[in-house]
Parts: sequence; structure tokens; C-alpha cells
Amino acid sequence: QVELVESGGGLVQLGGSLTLSCTGSEATFHTYAVGWFRQAPGKDRELVASITYIGRGTDYADSVKGRFTISRDVVNNTVNLQMNSLKPEDTAVYYCNAGAYRGGRYQPDNYWGQGTQVTVSS
Repeated sequence: QVELVESGGGLVQLGGSLTLSCTGSEATFHTYAVGWFRQAPGKDRELVASITYIGRGTDYADSVKGRFTISRDVVNNTVNLQMNSLKPEDTAVYYCNAGAYRGGRYQPDNYWGQGTQVTVSS
């Protein structure tokens, strides 16, 4: 069982930057792959970025490629999402998830953080 806590959300203007952090409660957190998801009002939750448990492999949704960077700090049990060139359509609640890569794709397990709101104003 791993508990996840997100932080770093907030209000930012068009073109601004934010860094979200996801901290895992257990020493075994580094054995999980991690995904960052987001959910905007009235829309389904979508995967925006994921990273392997070693941290050498990353994947991004097309909508954020070149703007978002996912990374992990094994020593501090943290996975960060650096978000640059933010757009109003990035506005959503962002969630981190601990899961695994299966069949070459990130698959979420049932470990979710509480979410952090990101709002991008135009």
C-alpha cells in the first residue's frame, strides 16, 4: 500500500510555468512506475505523462509533448511534473498514480493522490 500526496498546483497566466510534485509514503515507492493524470470539468481523466520505476523511460500525451517534463527523485521518493508554456486548456485537477508498465503501456493501479488544481488564465 502506498499513499501519494500531490503539491504545487495553483493559478498561473498563459505561458507560465508550474512544477507539481508527487511524494510517496513508502520506501517501496521507487518500485512503481508513476503516471500524472488530469481531469477537466466534464471530461474524462486522461494520462498526460508517465515514468518507469527506474526513471529512464518516459511517455507523454501529444497535447503536452515539448512542454511538460516528468522526472523522479528516488532519494526523496518524489516524482515531479515540470509544466512550461501553459495554456488555458491545461486547466484541470492533476492526480498522480502509482502503477506499472504492462505491454509497453502505463497501466494505473489503484493508488491515487488527492489531486491538485491547476488553473491557467488567459
